[in-house]
Amino acid sequence: MQRREFSKQLAGAGLGLAVAGSARAQGGPVEGTHYVKLSTPLPLSLPADKKVEVVEFFSYGCPHCYNLEPLLEAWLKKLPPDVSFRAVPVGFSMQFQVLQKTFYALEEMGQLANMHRKVFAAIHGQGRRLTSESEVVAFMQSSGIDGAKFAEAYKSFGVSTKANRAKQLSEGYKIDGVPALGVQGRFYTAASLAGTHERALAVADFLIQRARNKT
Repeated sequence: MQRREFSKQLAGAGLGLAVAGSARAQGGPVEGTHYVKLSTPLPLSLPADKKVEVVEFFSYGCPHCYNLEPLLEAWLKKLPPDVSFRAVPVGFSMQFQVLQKTFYALEEMGQLANMHRKVFAAIHGQGRRLTSESEVVAFMQSSGIDGAKFAEAYKSFGVSTKANRAKQLSEGYKIDGVPALGVQGRFYTAASLAGTHERALAVADFLIQRARNKT
């Protein structure tokens, strides 16, 4: 989903096959077609035991992010041990900013693993409107989360700081739509470039290897 409707993807079935054929003909994903290389590399945030950083830019409010989630979970299970992954919620709009702070508030409370899929399901499976702090607090309470503690975390300096850093990172990657995958502060790909979510993950695998080889 873009600021200007990111849901317009490159591929219908025929175009998707053409893109895949082009990649095979040239020995792999094509820069400028299936992924973008940043002109200025970004600083990394890597644990000491990791070599490659992958960042997923997403929003709970994005239906394409919701559709990607089960594919991403399966992909993460196969991720090499030297790769660090983190999800970064974007704040393209006021609604996305509410959901961005929701993600970080849950993280601050240690409830992210418990609630991550539930927030997606509430919006896209149950049709709940989580467009304001009060609506999110009510949802948290209905899900067994202490509403007062959530509201405190939501308004905290720590959450505001994380939201600001997420904004800086998404701007650094020049992300204008989600979901998107940033690799090593140097590349990004998305279904809008690769053709499908599955192909975007395959391109990310290619970029991880390229980052590991420092090419």
